[in-house]
Amino acid sequence: MPGTRKLGRASDHRKAMLRAMVTYLLENGKIETTLARAKEVRNMAEKMITLGKRDDLHAKRQVFSFITKENVAKKVIDEIGPKYTDRDGGYTRIVKTGVRRGDAAEMAIIELV
Repeated sequence: MPGTRKLGRASDHRKAMLRAMVTYLLENGKIETTLARAKEVRNMAEKMITLGKRDDLHAKRQVFSFITKENVAKKVIDEIGPKYTDRDGGYTRIVKTGVRRGDAAEMAIIELV
């Protein structure tokens, strides 16, 4: 997995959280989370979109094995991947939104470009 941020979680919990967040981002196009999580989600989301751009069976199987909802995986392969064929990376944007009131964690919005 890209990145070295542990996010205060065990590896299986961290992987499950990132899978869920990437799925939700690709389903809705935008999520609000902490800045550290947003940077990790960006790595995995861009990898999934790059796999969605390829038109071979292996890439499709990799997308289906990572994304937790079947209809979102199909959306990545059929809609999102072809949408970014002329773009070499940089499919997401992170916008800082300030600090969270409870614990002063820096918040950010990550969205598809």
